[in-house]
Amino acid sequence: MGELMKERIAKLRELEEQARAGGGPEKIEKQHNAGKLTARERIERLVDPGSLIEFGKLYGHLDGAPGDGLIAGYGTIGGRPVYVYSQDATVLGGSIGGFHGNKMYRALQRATDARVPVIGLHDSPGARVPRLSADGGAQVRGGMAALATGAIMGEKHGGSVFYPNTQASGVVPQIAGILGSCAGIAVYSPALMDFIFMVDKISHMMITGPRVVKSVTGEDISKEDLGGAEVHAAVSGVADLRYATEDECLQQIRRLFGFLPLSCDELPPVVDTGDDPMRLVPELNDVIPEDPDKPYDVHELLVRVVDNGDFMEIKPEYAGEIVVGFGRLGGKTIGIVANQPMVYGGAMTCESSWKQARFMRFCDCFNIPLVVFVDTAAYAPGSEQEHGGIIRHGAKCLYALCEATVPRVEVVTRKAYGGGNLGMGVMPGLMSDYVFAWPLMEAGVVGAKESVMLFYGQEIFKAEDPGKAMQEKIIEYRDGMANPLLAVSHGPSFEDLIEPAETRRRLYQTLEILKGKKVTRQPKKHGNIPL
Repeated sequence: MGELMKERIAKLRELEEQARAGGGPEKIEKQHNAGKLTARERIERLVDPGSLIEFGKLYGHLDGAPGDGLIAGYGTIGGRPVYVYSQDATVLGGSIGGFHGNKMYRALQRATDARVPVIGLHDSPGARVPRLSADGGAQVRGGMAALATGAIMGEKHGGSVFYPNTQASGVVPQIAGILGSCAGIAVYSPALMDFIFMVDKISHMMITGPRVVKSVTGEDISKEDLGGAEVHAAVSGVADLRYATEDECLQQIRRLFGFLPLSCDELPPVVDTGDDPMRLVPELNDVIPEDPDKPYDVHELLVRVVDNGDFMEIKPEYAGEIVVGFGRLGGKTIGIVANQPMVYGGAMTCESSWKQARFMRFCDCFNIPLVVFVDTAAYAPGSEQEHGGIIRHGAKCLYALCEATVPRVEVVTRKAYGGGNLGMGVMPGLMSDYVFAWPLMEAGVVGAKESVMLFYGQEIFKAEDPGKAMQEKIIEYRDGMANPLLAVSHGPSFEDLIEPAETRRRLYQTLEILKGKKVTRQPKKHGNIPL
């Protein structure tokens, strides 16, 4: 090896070491003192050990800004490829400048071209504010140069990263981890991704911070109350999941990744769970109370159906009247949608309709079969829901159901009344492949009590004992009109009446026969979902 080569390699190693050190020991210590991991530590916990291959590592080294505040590259999770980037708050605060944004853009673009998922770990205050040079001019690494044109490089980057986000949508899964305070421009790229993870007391997302809010509106509010993890997980619905620590958050991102295919071109991975898909589940016979007005926790049903009780719920704190998430049957990923009788009696709402529709569309994008458990008395009534746009939001569910081409199997566990038959896909013509019912199933235009009042209200009112007369009529109606044996006999809404204990087996067998399902749709640019 020649002397020049030795010299250049030594210099390269020195620069690489500087890049690995980020903003230096003091800033790293400051990051740790704030209870946060560094950008590189986050990636090390996310991807398989030693698998990360970086690009643009030496960007910004002449300006003392290693990587321009972003670590980007590709690696593996569980041996499967993934693109990843992590904003480095120890370098220029993690702000988005030209080179920084360029690397984000290219990570998304390359992931899309390679048909590989992308995970972004966000910790940025937003666009980089321009700094004045010695002669009073603006340095090109900030301001509009950083947002619009890419300055020296003339390439796409932070201000246009939303384009590759949008192009990747439905092609490869996109996951965002919010691991700091993200404001302004920094929040929109995560918002365009499929899933957002946050960490309590560390993660914040907001368009404008507390100081701006106070100066404009006079509202005095903390950063946590304005855009903390709990707010976005339980109130706004922006976040899908939140955790107590970064380590737990990153491990759960790995867990979600394991359920998903690499792209729209393939099926989800098959995992050897060791759980016999043909086994009976006798406990399911006792999950549903015989009193139709008595609630139960649908999670008790779901964990008994999926392999090894491994159910990963999405948006568990938001719109709890609907439960959505991922599980496996026979080692194969399924997407689950289920009414939750513990919340509003399982009634459907504006919030739950959006949550349900978005989840179903994700599953349809990525070839994940849908299993739907139905127990609802229909859409929630009242002016609050009507004024909130329940018609428009409910139509999202109908659109998502009718648009989907993946296999879809439904199980009506108890109630299937009114518009719930539409929003949950029970009604014939909504293209559910199979609809099964349990023996306590009740179905109709409206509930038994409402039907009795409609048809026998005057008779009951005149009875010697109205309460007793009401109960007798309800029992009579349920036995005669809402009887599952009658519903199955008359078809075509229900394929079969099944014992709860055989639900897991029947779902597996049905999804196996449907795995070759092909659907041809009308050619068009795209539909116009009622957003």
